[in-house]
Amino acid sequence: MPILSLPIFPSLDSAIASIFGNNNRILHTSPVAGGDINEACRLELTDGTRVFMKANRKDNLSFFTAEAAGLEAVSRTGVIGTPELLCYGTDEDRGGFSFLLMEWIQGERRISNYWETFAHQLAAMHRAPTQNFVSGGTYGFDQNNYIGARPQTNTANDSWVAFFRDCRLEPQFRSAEHYWGNGDLKRIGWLLDHLGDFLVEPENPSLLHGDLWSGNVIEGNDGRAWLIDPAVYVGHAEADIAMTELFGGFPQGFYSAYRETGLLQPDYEGRRDLYNLYQLLNHLNLFGRSYLSSVRRILDKYVK
Repeated sequence: MPILSLPIFPSLDSAIASIFGNNNRILHTSPVAGGDINEACRLELTDGTRVFMKANRKDNLSFFTAEAAGLEAVSRTGVIGTPELLCYGTDEDRGGFSFLLMEWIQGERRISNYWETFAHQLAAMHRAPTQNFVSGGTYGFDQNNYIGARPQTNTANDSWVAFFRDCRLEPQFRSAEHYWGNGDLKRIGWLLDHLGDFLVEPENPSLLHGDLWSGNVIEGNDGRAWLIDPAVYVGHAEADIAMTELFGGFPQGFYSAYRETGLLQPDYEGRRDLYNLYQLLNHLNLFGRSYLSSVRRILDKYVK
């Protein structure tokens, strides 16, 4: 997939002037509640236009180039909504920060079959061709990105099981090595060596959102579900569905509708916790010991 060619600007004011006209400037800035990695706010311009901005330290511009590439990949499938990307850049004039500008999402009233429609659109994204998203292999992505605030490696591999072992579980286990005793290390090594006893190769590779929990699904301007804050890569569709079940889950109508598409292979429930082991290890490495018992519970399930 070609590198995303979004405009990049040396200041927020120059971005606003270039995109919305020289007579436009920021009239009001309002904070927007949301994630804990970036600052988010709504910009209201002098002509009444509203713009969504995410900001972080100047040296974290790569957060936004990766996010933009992920949103662009989802958008290219042509089956599910994402916010329109406007530009990114850095700003020295206002104290030194990096930023990403996107369209402001009004959040129109949901359509009546919101969750069922979302399930079918997500399945369509999971069925979309993936060959333009990863070079030199079947699984991965053409650039590395982030899962939360942590780097996510997307080195191409022709085996889903090998990719999930080498680029997902193994780096997270290594980052959390200060939690493991000798017995833990033996169990972790055994699991990584025998991952193919539990996971299956997908019938077809899928573009994944990669961080699919309820906070990253919003009501779009068409009343349907739109995706934000992706950690995209090509993998097994089941990994996305497993993530939706980790922190509270979606309404049952979503799961019933997704199952109708036939993308879940037999015994998905037996693999679900292994997919979510990656997410829980990431939370352990981001937020600390409170996630350790959940990680150990999954190890106990698969390593006797």
